[in-house]
Amino acid sequence: MAHFDTEYQRLEASYSDSPPGEENLLVHVPEGSKSPWHHIENLDLFFQRISFKNGFTCMLLGEIFELVQLVFVVAFTVFLANCVDYDILFANKFVNHTDSSKVTLPDAFLPVDVCSARIRDSVLVIFILIISGVFWLHRLVKFIYNICCYWEIRSFYINALKMSMTDLPYFTWQEVQGRIIEIQKEHQICIHKKELTELDIYHRILRFKNYMVAMVNKSLLPVRFRLPLLGDTVFYTRGLKYNFELIFFWGPGSLFENEWSLKPEYKRGGNRLELADRLSSRILWIGIANLLLCPVILIWQILYAFFSYTEVIKREPGSLGARCWSLYGRFYLRHFNELDHELMSRLSKGYKASSKYMNCFMSPLLTVVAKNVAFFAGSILAVLIALTIYDEDVLAVEHVLSSITLLGICVTVCRSFIPDKHMVFCPEQLLKVILAHIHYMPDHWQGNAHRYETRDEFAQLFQYKAVSNVFILEELLSPVITPFILIFCLRRKSLEIIDFFRNFTVDVVGVGDTCSFAQMDVRQHGHPAWMSAGKTEASIYQQAEDGKTELSLMHFAITNPHWQPPRESTHFISLLKEKVHREANPAFTSTHSLQSDSEPHSLIANLLMGPPSLASLHLGREGSINPVSIGVSEGASALRALSPVSTSLHLRGSYPSARLPRPDHPAVVAGRAMAGSGTDARTISSGSSAWEGQLTSMVLSEYASTEMSIHALYMHEMHKQQSRGEVSRHAWHGQESDESSESVNEDMEAARTFPRSSTFPTTSHQAGAAQQSGSQRRYGGTSDPVSGSFRAQRTPRMPMGGWSEENQMSRHHDPVPEEGSEDELPPHIHKFCKVFHCE
Repeated sequence: MAHFDTEYQRLEASYSDSPPGEENLLVHVPEGSKSPWHHIENLDLFFQRISFKNGFTCMLLGEIFELVQLVFVVAFTVFLANCVDYDILFANKFVNHTDSSKVTLPDAFLPVDVCSARIRDSVLVIFILIISGVFWLHRLVKFIYNICCYWEIRSFYINALKMSMTDLPYFTWQEVQGRIIEIQKEHQICIHKKELTELDIYHRILRFKNYMVAMVNKSLLPVRFRLPLLGDTVFYTRGLKYNFELIFFWGPGSLFENEWSLKPEYKRGGNRLELADRLSSRILWIGIANLLLCPVILIWQILYAFFSYTEVIKREPGSLGARCWSLYGRFYLRHFNELDHELMSRLSKGYKASSKYMNCFMSPLLTVVAKNVAFFAGSILAVLIALTIYDEDVLAVEHVLSSITLLGICVTVCRSFIPDKHMVFCPEQLLKVILAHIHYMPDHWQGNAHRYETRDEFAQLFQYKAVSNVFILEELLSPVITPFILIFCLRRKSLEIIDFFRNFTVDVVGVGDTCSFAQMDVRQHGHPAWMSAGKTEASIYQQAEDGKTELSLMHFAITNPHWQPPRESTHFISLLKEKVHREANPAFTSTHSLQSDSEPHSLIANLLMGPPSLASLHLGREGSINPVSIGVSEGASALRALSPVSTSLHLRGSYPSARLPRPDHPAVVAGRAMAGSGTDARTISSGSSAWEGQLTSMVLSEYASTEMSIHALYMHEMHKQQSRGEVSRHAWHGQESDESSESVNEDMEAARTFPRSSTFPTTSHQAGAAQQSGSQRRYGGTSDPVSGSFRAQRTPRMPMGGWSEENQMSRHHDPVPEEGSEDELPPHIHKFCKVFHCE
């Protein structure tokens, strides 16, 4: 595909987010009328600090404690290593006292002159102190600079946005953003545009993060590895992420010349080989620097982990079994143009369902071992506690106190491996609930939720934080492994990286160079398998994987209802919303007749608390069961079970109708206008108080979250229907001709292997005999969103400079029987659901 090596082009008109005639606008403001915030030079950094929205005092204290923490860790470690006499502390050496025979803690401290001499004689300690001192001075200078910037942000909030620091926590981000858009007309904080849009602000805040999300989506970053014994493994730590950003964005010799502009030489394709060699050399030197600093960084990681987690484990031993979303999971699941607090809010809502899903895979063997170990450890612990109660002198016996502590931790850990015998899990339904919140899921997970392969891949996104040392061990090993990843893995992708930044960088008026994927333009980066057939002109190389463009577009449009997208995107959003309301609304309206007057009738309560029995039996216009409606209603039914609103929010009479309102419903329009404008939610009525405003904001936030969840479920259901549509077509022709029966059987046999996501490539235990081990599938072609037919192509991946397209036989989903809600099943059916894994 030679046309990808064209010269860098300015952003086309279809991408333009500016009013007509503003493409080359430079606003001139008379010198006397300029405000303090006229023409802010680095708007990226300015908007990033505004988006923190924690208040000046919080940010100030956070910076101070970071400086103090660094000094404490270094000083305390040096003191423990050089100034403590451990023979006295462990009673291996006696101390002669004239006044008392009791040994005190100061007796174990060495004299100051002895301590100083030991520090001076140690070369390693001196080296560590010098490195730490230089780093601390750098942080001090940065602290002084940040405090000046935070004070400027504080003044901007108070004087420009008219928000006091005490009321700041009660404002939503949409309210702050709305006021920023309004003051642009008065203060001209950006002189290149008369008006700012929501997308302009998001682009400046998330400029570099959108690039990182796109590179993870296109499998460009070397974060997935196949190890001999562990199989497919993801390694993506904070240290590795820091080095990626250092190389690409802001380090010396990076690809960007400033916060908002890519260097001109990287915008031209003529010298791509020379630039790739230069980038490869730079990655090599940074990898060598990481290798040289590895001992210091490793010591710091060990000490920081010890000081951070030891007290937590002692106070809450159950936290050993806690899970967290991995760093790779946060990038894989992140939408384009999604702020940090929006992402964490969405993932937090899926945390409960994700924990339940992972708990479905408790090993019976491990459960038996854990029960018996807990019994033995608990018996010994009970005896020691009883003896301590009888006579407290038992604690003076050597190692009794430590034995009690270790036995208590052992019992707590064993209990985390013993499932609740009264709890019944349904993996398929839990995975649907997870999908409703996280919005992204590889195709081959659906219908295979009960398989350990699916569980292992999901564990790469939702990993143990401590009990299996996945999170801690990765961070501790990061200083050792990161240099080798940079030197031996990232360098080989230098040419692909150069091509990526040239081909997927666009110049947005008033914003600068941004990632083209962040424009969320279905015409340029849509995927035909994700309801963009007929609307996208993107080649396989240009398509975002896993429906990232389409889902990001819907998320941003729902989160920012006042945003005016381009014409193609507007048509896509309108058509999708129309389909969702046409397919999903009957499922929700059927719940209204089953509610009594004493039950809540608010919008969210009716959506999340309605009975799912009739929703899953909704018939289509032809009298047949509509599978898309069933899938959406089942997801909504499962969503109700784990929604916090269904158990805590009890509003009455907020909306007169029990059905999900259309976007043009007056109540929704008024609510969205309040959420998206600069109007304070707390002043919605003259009698409103602060907590009522917070409650209103919570309702609107829950409505937007639920609306996005339903759209995500619908899009995945349509994607699944399209993927297996050709299988149904072959089966239909097979009934008419006996001669074609063999080909139908071959196609059905080929369809047993589910399509694999590019971000989750095929593993060894799932690869077919005809599948090439070194290739990843990309799906293109055309699809009909009504009939569900889809013609797919599988293309092996080539370097980012181009793609080699080969027509190969496509693989489709095997039809998976749909499930009803677990809430409507009798107890004995629940047991079978657990035994047969909801198949």
